[in-house]
Amino acid sequence: MLKTLDLFCGCGGLSLGFEEAGFEISAGIDNDQEALETFAKNFKKAKTFNVDLSNKSQIPFDQIGEIDVILGGPPCQGFSIAGKRQAEDPRNKLTDAYINIVNQLNPKAVLIENVPNILNMANGSFRENITEMLEKLGFKVSIEKLNSVEFGVPQNRRRVFFIGVKDDYIRSNEIDKLKSKNIITCGEALDDLPTLEHQLGDDAQSYAKEPQNEYQSLMRLKTQLVFNHISVDHKETTKSIIAQVPDGGNYKDLPLNLQSTRKVNIAWTRMNSNKPCFTIDAGHNHHFHYKQNRVPTVRECGRIQSFPDHFIFTGKRTSQYRQVGNAVPPLLAKTLGKLIQGHIFR
Repeated sequence: MLKTLDLFCGCGGLSLGFEEAGFEISAGIDNDQEALETFAKNFKKAKTFNVDLSNKSQIPFDQIGEIDVILGGPPCQGFSIAGKRQAEDPRNKLTDAYINIVNQLNPKAVLIENVPNILNMANGSFRENITEMLEKLGFKVSIEKLNSVEFGVPQNRRRVFFIGVKDDYIRSNEIDKLKSKNIITCGEALDDLPTLEHQLGDDAQSYAKEPQNEYQSLMRLKTQLVFNHISVDHKETTKSIIAQVPDGGNYKDLPLNLQSTRKVNIAWTRMNSNKPCFTIDAGHNHHFHYKQNRVPTVRECGRIQSFPDHFIFTGKRTSQYRQVGNAVPPLLAKTLGKLIQGHIFR
């Protein structure tokens, strides 16, 4: 099996997809201790290291061992359209740290994930920089902008992937052939989970019903119980406002006197039960269940991200939401893993 190192691993969305594609997850590195604890719980054979990757002296090369594939999503706030888009943002230098580790470990393949805006930042210099540095190390680099919804994930989530394989290009038409013809909606993803309209839920619960479709069956494949499915305890005034927003609606559906109660354009937005979800964020409590008058639970966010129900998130609930929101959807990662695997063994 190909030994894999996950940098900036978070809770392990990339790693889970690659593990399901047949890779061995050897180690995960991050400086978010709660996310690392989730990673360790779900990848029991992997080593974990709480390390600031911008500090070369902290990187435990002697403990990592031989690595065939390096994965990673350097923090994207410096590139995100939601941020200030500062070219000099120090977080952007973590991409250089990633490349330095690739140089040290000399893997057969690498994958870097980030937000689409990285392609345009500083007049495209970040994109050119990453590509040139990887090419100097002997990788043939492909840049793919992908939407998770096209890979069986019930969520519109656009991300960029730099994929480097030694002496072999991955081409866009190969990825196009792997896209799913099925679009999964929020309702199809979530409607077998226990209803929490009048209760907050427990640490472990039984399912509300039998799986209603293939996606739900896939999510439930390795467990008989639901974890991380506990509702936020909203105030009655909050629930009464949510109740006035229809399935798929937003603040524009509220009376004028309530529309400005939250000063963001995503306020009071409900999922649409008949469409894939908008991009799951890191838990800002502006998005709500399509039917129930509450924010989605960590488990529901995990389902929208394609984390199977046996994957358990640990730490404070605010951290769990952040872990889910920052992750790469495992089903998309699995597709990329199989593709990379095929090129390594070609």
